[in-house]
Amino acid sequence: MAVKVLIVDDSSFFRRRVTEILEGDSQIEVIDTAVNGADAVEKAAALRPDVITMDVEMPVLDGISAVKQIMAKTPTPILMFSSLTREGASATLDALDAGALDFLPKKFEDIARNNQDAVEILRQKVKELGRRRLARFSRPVSTAYTPVRPLTNAKTTAQPDKTFQRTSTETSAPATQYRASGKKYRLVVIGTSTGGPVALQKILTQLPADFPLPILLVQHMPAAFTPAFAQRLNNLCKIEVKEAQQGDKLKPGAAYLAPGGQQMMFDGRSSQPTLKVFMDDNPRTTYKPSVDITFASSAKQFGGDVLAIVLTGMGADGREGARMLKQSGSKVWAQDEQSCVVYGMPQAIANAGLHDHQAALDDIANHLIKEVGRG
Repeated sequence: MAVKVLIVDDSSFFRRRVTEILEGDSQIEVIDTAVNGADAVEKAAALRPDVITMDVEMPVLDGISAVKQIMAKTPTPILMFSSLTREGASATLDALDAGALDFLPKKFEDIARNNQDAVEILRQKVKELGRRRLARFSRPVSTAYTPVRPLTNAKTTAQPDKTFQRTSTETSAPATQYRASGKKYRLVVIGTSTGGPVALQKILTQLPADFPLPILLVQHMPAAFTPAFAQRLNNLCKIEVKEAQQGDKLKPGAAYLAPGGQQMMFDGRSSQPTLKVFMDDNPRTTYKPSVDITFASSAKQFGGDVLAIVLTGMGADGREGARMLKQSGSKVWAQDEQSCVVYGMPQAIANAGLHDHQAALDDIANHLIKEVGRG
């Protein structure tokens, strides 16, 4: 059965272009288009598409407000299209907070080596989101949109800033019981892709300010987005979160986000753990940043003293790096299928028999705190 798609954009040219690309795949059917957010809300309710592609900036009703209303009335997997700008990044992150599941740059050739790769990325994302069951989108979301606040260079409060957090009437289920392994660690490394921004926010906002280890974060994301995402997490979290820079020395209670379009690993020449951040022009490297590269470097630097966590995401990035970590004696956790937006990266870990522990997203922070001796 073909994935039924509603395309929402105020540009007739872009609507035609996306329609032509998607209908070039026999597994996708474009059932209609909408010219603004209000039109999208009405058609989502009437047509019940499997996936909606949504522009951010539109007349009558903007994309973020439309996402909130659709998720409150007729929950549907939504793929956002965004400009590769600072403002576009912040707006896209707001859309993910509102309930959208994934995003692409509006000039989506920017994330691919060539035009055909870009076409396949769009089609693949739509088909993956189309496989999601509607029941997984039943979370009620507030329709009151909170405007984006200007980004700052430092925390404005010691308490988590709630400005960008999703408002929901759903109460969290009690965390499952977890018994710590007793293993000692020197580093936590987390890798993720589709669905990762919301998953990372959920985990990191629950960590205490005195979290005893440094954390490396690898999220598949364009270069224009990672500064805004790091700043947003820093505003929300008790721990410090920053976009990683060349020469950063790791410290406890701090998380370092790999910059989009670059790789993050350890500088083996340094006498202490120091980050190496660099442009990767290798045409055979699919992901920039790559979870595999950061995991592998962590295994080389820390041996068996790493706790690696693989969250929701498309593909298998992280599997080979996790294999190296396991061979070094480190632990690997994976998010469970039920709580993933896309059960690709964690499934690759599970199918390879590399995971020591599997948990729902709601439980991971609690289990992590206990595992490192803070729970």
